[in-house]
Amino acid sequence: MSRTVAFFRPDDERASDARTVLHELGVEPLSDPMLAVRPTGKTPRAEAEYTILTSKTGAEIVSESTFEPHGKLVAIGAPTATALERVGYTVDRIPSEFTSAGLVAELAEDVPGTRVEVARSDHGSSVLTDGLNEAGAYVHETILYRLVRPESAGRSTVAAAEGELAGACFTSSLTVEHFLAAAEDRGVKDEAVAGLNGAVVGAIGAPTEATAEAYGIDVDVVPKNAEFEALARAVVDQL
Repeated sequence: MSRTVAFFRPDDERASDARTVLHELGVEPLSDPMLAVRPTGKTPRAEAEYTILTSKTGAEIVSESTFEPHGKLVAIGAPTATALERVGYTVDRIPSEFTSAGLVAELAEDVPGTRVEVARSDHGSSVLTDGLNEAGAYVHETILYRLVRPESAGRSTVAAAEGELAGACFTSSLTVEHFLAAAEDRGVKDEAVAGLNGAVVGAIGAPTEATAEAYGIDVDVVPKNAEFEALARAVVDQL
């Protein structure tokens, strides 16, 4: 019986860390990066009362700029906060739930009438910006980087189509969409979806789960904490 679990993180230390996590959980990792980062060269507006970073990638890009926040610095979760603090920033707020909805809940009572800067990728959820606007904030968004599908992406789609995957860990809606696009490029889209539905599929949060299920992929597990280790453990626990 297969013990191979696919994951789709960018081909950097995140992929290396994910591989280590899965090895320690006793399964065979299959790394198939579905995202490559293309920085835009833009920096967040510094004069906001709250500046929000929603990813470790965003934190790393900001750290290479001259950005200095005027007000409070907010991170979507512990990995983002750690990346910011590692390069000398002070993180003032982290939500108890590491999601866009969690950020809105964390800040809703404090942001009415304030300027809020959201610095993130070009595929950020509207849940965050719409929620903060509805709470009464003046929201500005800076696109720090774009996420594209690497040309080499897709070996996991063939493995899924051939029934060789025991599990898969989707860490964003975009990884789902790029997986399906890579499968279609290889002419195995229907077979790959069927293969996933015969495996244990994990989604890192509700938006990723909704995207997968909209494309006919059955999601088996969604961890309480939106972190890769929690996702991997939830998938392996189901095997």
